[in-house]
Amino acid sequence: MKNCFKEGSIKPDFIANSISHHQKKTNIGAHQIFLGQVRNDIINEKEVIAIEYSAYEEMANKIFHDIREKTFNKFDLTCMHIYHSIGKVKIGEICLFVFVSSKHRKEVQKAIEFLVEEIKSQAPIFGKEIFNDNSHQWKVNK
Repeated sequence: MKNCFKEGSIKPDFIANSISHHQKKTNIGAHQIFLGQVRNDIINEKEVIAIEYSAYEEMANKIFHDIREKTFNKFDLTCMHIYHSIGKVKIGEICLFVFVSSKHRKEVQKAIEFLVEEIKSQAPIFGKEIFNDNSHQWKVNK
């Protein structure tokens, strides 16, 4: 089973390399990418400066695997990649990278929305919002 976690933020060069590896796959006609980024939210007059992610990694990787299988069965995809940060990610940095490929654009458009919603609702990943005064609270997914 694939480990879908990356320590810290997901770097732009990792994303670019993932995309460039697909140029050799000439049966692909469309890619769709979702990048989740840590927002600079203001909550109760305090500024979010980072999110520290934790997870039940073994369980989460199993759920990611199940979500991948369900998505491959539902949509005509060629490739799919899911990466989520673990540890501290600062505002403006990428914490979720989801990448799907198919012969046709409509498949990837539908698949990416389905996939991200499945991840958000099922994966046992927890984010602790860290504020500018060093206080913190657990993040609620919306």
